[in-house]
Amino acid sequence: MARLSSSVTSALLGLVLSATTAFAAPALEVLGKDYVFPNRIEGLPAKLSDFNELQINSFQTTDGVKLSYWEAGSGQPLIFVPGWSANGAEYVNVMYLLSRKYHVYVIDPRNQGLSQNVEYGARIARFGADLKEFIDHLGVEKVNLCGWSMGASVVWSYIDLFGTKNIRKAAFIDEPISIYTHADWSEQRRLDAGGMTTSPERMIAAFGGAPTNDQVVDMNAMRRYMENGSPAFQNSEAFARAFIKSDPKFMSLVLFDHAVNDWRDVVSHKINVPTAIYTGENSNNVPSQRWMQSVIPGSELHVYSAAEQGDHFLAFKNPKKFTDDLSSFLER
Repeated sequence: MARLSSSVTSALLGLVLSATTAFAAPALEVLGKDYVFPNRIEGLPAKLSDFNELQINSFQTTDGVKLSYWEAGSGQPLIFVPGWSANGAEYVNVMYLLSRKYHVYVIDPRNQGLSQNVEYGARIARFGADLKEFIDHLGVEKVNLCGWSMGASVVWSYIDLFGTKNIRKAAFIDEPISIYTHADWSEQRRLDAGGMTTSPERMIAAFGGAPTNDQVVDMNAMRRYMENGSPAFQNSEAFARAFIKSDPKFMSLVLFDHAVNDWRDVVSHKINVPTAIYTGENSNNVPSQRWMQSVIPGSELHVYSAAEQGDHFLAFKNPKKFTDDLSSFLER
């Protein structure tokens, strides 16, 4: 699951930068102008130029795709992998807070954000390989990884393919372990896996605006995205809309593969590093996140309350609490 709905897709269409733009750091120069955030929030940037450490760079994968990444700070490397349709601009508040302690990176997956649009490699396994090549590009021995939504699946794919030898600690934010509900599952198995659709095709059609319901797609995540009461979330979403152009045609290519992967074997057998899991009362994924915590030895689970903006977008709606919690986990 991740950023959903035709409303979200439509919001991306009026934006101003091409994903194939050539650029180098710093972000203010790459994006071409300053930006004033809609809400003034103590402890967060009031305008882009307040975050003068923010950089935007790129590298090329072995299959010839230019991937963009956002970075700031110094110290232990901490890599964020965004969810479906998301990008580094949405992490501006998270990066601002964490860059005081860590060298923070956010990679724009292929066909998302400022990364190149291509008609090949649109599968989670390739995204996992892209993450491996990004870590190799950085030349770091150990990294902390945090995957949100589909980004968690990308990290699970990375672990499945390459193991955990380069991972110091891992964090996952509110991702079902299997989006697809198998016909022979009991209701308890569905809850443990996080299954939310019996028809990937109808789910994908719903993202394009087709009529839908809670049996086809997690309508709660759509509703929580549209519920826009968090000033910090308003700021980061407005910033992304102002500067990022993503093409729904290319973004949609990965959705079927994403929907039908079942990561229970990886989650229950291959994650052997310290792990933190984040979800919230206003997410339908709480049962699957509890199952994940039960099968990853020594892992910890954070369930944010409704008052703490505990839903699929908790890191962006409540960036101060999330970054404090993540920092505490990383420093233990």
